[in-house]
Amino acid sequence: MGTRSIVGAAALTVLLLAACTDSDPGSGSNSDTVTPAPAADALEETYQDVIDEVLPSVVEIRSSAGLGSGVVFDDDGHIVTNAHVVGTEQQFEVLAPGSAGPLQATLVGTYPPNDVAVVRVTGGRLEPATFGNSSDVRVGEIVLAMGNPLGLAATVTNGIVSAKGRTVTEPPGAGSPGATLPDAIQTSADINPGNSGGALVDLDGEVIGIPTLAAVDPRVGAAAPGIGFAIPSNQAKRFAKQLVENGRVTDSGRAALGVQVTTVIDSSGKRVGVGVVDVVPGGPAAAAGIRPGDVIVSVDGKKTPTAEELGAVLAELQPGQRVPVTVQREGQTLELEVTLGEL
Repeated sequence: MGTRSIVGAAALTVLLLAACTDSDPGSGSNSDTVTPAPAADALEETYQDVIDEVLPSVVEIRSSAGLGSGVVFDDDGHIVTNAHVVGTEQQFEVLAPGSAGPLQATLVGTYPPNDVAVVRVTGGRLEPATFGNSSDVRVGEIVLAMGNPLGLAATVTNGIVSAKGRTVTEPPGAGSPGATLPDAIQTSADINPGNSGGALVDLDGEVIGIPTLAAVDPRVGAAAPGIGFAIPSNQAKRFAKQLVENGRVTDSGRAALGVQVTTVIDSSGKRVGVGVVDVVPGGPAAAAGIRPGDVIVSVDGKKTPTAEELGAVLAELQPGQRVPVTVQREGQTLELEVTLGEL
């Protein structure tokens, strides 16, 4: 995204070539000393410039429930973070890099379905970050993740954009109902507990994502190295602006059925669908004839064996879209047409 990214990519290539070069074969020297290539110096300088520019805008957020990170959003002291970082708390302490002590902050609003929240600092002077256009992000682009992993303040890791457009499910946690995140950015930059709510930054010094979670390897039940996910900056900006202006999100752009659901498991322990616990009166599901007790087994032709899978399918659809919904009711299979509402 810009000149710094181009310089960075070229510099990385030269750096790898330089690392494979020993001494001058004609000199007869056995020295392992390698003179850094000018392009490698340029990449290093770019990293340092970006860190100097952005890191002062990445803060640590502390509450009685734990700690996380945040990014200064504007000159009025608003800070963007994850909804799971703030949980159910209302009051916070915010520490900026190099600050003499914590600043007091209060909750402005949260939007758990996209795991976005805003808090506001009272007093003090914080430097806003520059939020970029995440639609312009390219796979392979060099990025830096900035935050406070494991409480290690002002930590920076590097990597690339590994993929775009991922739909990932965030598990429930203390004070957090979990979320299905559409269009997430996948990165190889290390994301660890405490990084949540921080900044994923390109080499132009622009925030292009909010690091949110790391993938978990189900075989070992631990984080999978080099697989992390970030909320795109365009989403973060959209929801943060609504939270600042209204205290809540009024235009999510996300599809909804208008039901409360739970995963249904058969006698063998297999997950077989999504049981409808309640239906919003007058909502999309009610209008289509879906009832409490129905089991939703597919939406728009895609199977929904769990509530998480249903959320992932809906995350890829649009409000107002008309889709087939297959349900099981009293031993019968029915296909109903539903015009989706907005979450």
